[in-house]
Amino acid sequence: MRPYLLKGHERPLTQVKYNREGDLLVTCAKNLQPCLWWSETGQRIGTYEGHNGAVWSCDVTVDSDRLITASADQTVRIWQLNTGKELFQFKQGEPCRSVKLSIGESLMAFTTDAFMGTPPMVHIVKLEEDVTQQSSKSILSFEAPKGRITRVFWSEMNRVLVTSHDGGFMRKWDSETGKMLHEVQVHEDAIQDLQLSADGSYGISASLDKTAKLVDIETFEVLKTYRTGRFVQSAAISPIMDHVVLGGGQDASQVTTTAAKAGGFEARFYHKIYAEEFGNVRGHFGPINTVAFHPDGRSFTTGGEDGYVRIHHFDMDYFTAKFF
Repeated sequence: MRPYLLKGHERPLTQVKYNREGDLLVTCAKNLQPCLWWSETGQRIGTYEGHNGAVWSCDVTVDSDRLITASADQTVRIWQLNTGKELFQFKQGEPCRSVKLSIGESLMAFTTDAFMGTPPMVHIVKLEEDVTQQSSKSILSFEAPKGRITRVFWSEMNRVLVTSHDGGFMRKWDSETGKMLHEVQVHEDAIQDLQLSADGSYGISASLDKTAKLVDIETFEVLKTYRTGRFVQSAAISPIMDHVVLGGGQDASQVTTTAAKAGGFEARFYHKIYAEEFGNVRGHFGPINTVAFHPDGRSFTTGGEDGYVRIHHFDMDYFTAKFF
């Protein structure tokens, strides 16, 4: 399995995201320009110029027409995916962290960090088909308890929002009133990433308590726990196999003090049901900040603290070998 190395960012990666078909890959990093690539060949299509701070997360519409990005420059922006043209920006007074389109894409939720006395908040805005009609006003904004909101998702036919937080909490909110419906401390330390399964019924959370957990999205019951002995920055669920991939490694500030092997910078594969590690893929020389499976399950992408994106297409052995 020989990876494609994509060098489009000078700074650490924050998120890699495939579109629905999986032919396009968007990468966000702490530098100012998100990049768009062909996922099959790793060829760069272009960059999105306009942000003035780290881009923390993104989302792509189902028809691959628009890209939404959330940035530390206190804006959430809508871009034309294929041309890189900026269509609209939602200006906030706080750094924007996570963004997610609703089912049907008429609504969008995004989160802002605590800043200058303002608590962390979740905002919901209505999206218009015609950008000239777009309003920057939120139809609902509500405060969350202390601590950064790391991810936000829509669930239960847009009736609820699911968020993951710094203290290891997962919370569920009513998307009409902003009332908290459910709260569970799933991890002992910050949840760095949360990714849902293809049908949205369960998700995998990655945490600094050195575990990743498979969580039922309705009840927040922990179904499986994957222990790594290293900080887990990101985790993804394979859409076709009973496998999960975990990315992470020791803290970035400690990287220069150890060998790459000791740092645990591999992408680690675990069996989803048996929770046992059956393989790893080396390559990054810093922690892996983000991982994603291709929607067809035949390749996966990692983005690291070292600024590299690596696209790995699985060999035939991966599909035929009996790991257990």
